[in-house]
Amino acid sequence: MVTDTQGAQDERIRDEPFATKLMKRPELGAIGGVILVTVFFLITADSAMFTLSGIMNFLTPSAQLGLLGIAAAMLMIGGEFDLSIGSMVAFAGMVFGVLTVNLGLPLIFAIPLTMVFAALIGAVNGSIVLKTGLPSFIVTLAGLFILRGAALVGLKIFTGGSTQLRGVRDAIEGDWLAPFFSGEAFGGVFTWLADAGMIDTFNNGTPKVTGIPVEILWFVAMAIVATYILLRTPVGNWIFATGGDTSAATNSGVPVRKVKISLFMLTACAAALVAVITVIDAGSTDARRGFMKEFEAIITAVIGGCLLTGGYGSAIGAFFGAIIFGMVTIGLTYTNFDQDWFQIFLGGMLLLAVVFNNVIRKRVTGER
Repeated sequence: MVTDTQGAQDERIRDEPFATKLMKRPELGAIGGVILVTVFFLITADSAMFTLSGIMNFLTPSAQLGLLGIAAAMLMIGGEFDLSIGSMVAFAGMVFGVLTVNLGLPLIFAIPLTMVFAALIGAVNGSIVLKTGLPSFIVTLAGLFILRGAALVGLKIFTGGSTQLRGVRDAIEGDWLAPFFSGEAFGGVFTWLADAGMIDTFNNGTPKVTGIPVEILWFVAMAIVATYILLRTPVGNWIFATGGDTSAATNSGVPVRKVKISLFMLTACAAALVAVITVIDAGSTDARRGFMKEFEAIITAVIGGCLLTGGYGSAIGAFFGAIIFGMVTIGLTYTNFDQDWFQIFLGGMLLLAVVFNNVIRKRVTGER
């Protein structure tokens, strides 16, 4: 055993108490936030909020935001921001709508092509950041306006002057891929549970919840995959190293350029996935789709434990951060509170999360 002159165990191999390890986990604040918000609504909200149908109601918007938030969290861990992610939802929705409605392509071609468009734009964002040395905040802020404008102009061109493109549902009717991006899954299971009296039903015996919205499954799957990548693969180590100290990571052989460009591509593709899901669900797309989602995604990542300086964070933390958003957004409708309180909550949660993360950062780094 390695010891110093006083016989103390080397700090590199010293076993830390469980409480200390727990305090260093970036998702701790988000999990605590979920508990506090749940307790608050258990006290103030109608009991229907925590029925199976009520839970599905707030998990659905959580899932859509969470897909963006988890991707944003990984990019922030890598030391960068993407403020164009909300506008990318609108732009990708426009591309997807044109491919399905105007060009009549089936989903097996339309969805990959939409993802390719998004990935290319993400790669361009990353390349500009790396080649110019400009902050990603500035580059993607420009992208926010460019993509929103492109969606607006593109829709007018392809619809003859309208900022909304309709007919998506009719265009993809009967497509075998549609159930993977729209509707509900495991309907048979919920019917069986209803017949067995295990879940609530209407008077005619139909279950009040007929399945799990597919965006929730995508949300859970992305959280699992992202967490595995960050904690169990060399790529995850590269991401943390890149965000922690770019120069040291480069000197250690980490492919920093590839990592950052890949992360920008990931956020763009996550936005495209949200666009596909929401456009199919709504049957149309418009230029305001995804409005302000870039800020909500970043706030979700921050609440989930990501430091604004990079190198620290958690995908599972962003997962819980998105659940907090969904609970508050929908939960206020189950209370007598004015729903505009959500804006106050949003600012308060962001401030508390930054303060909490700053305290944790100092504890982890030993700063005073």
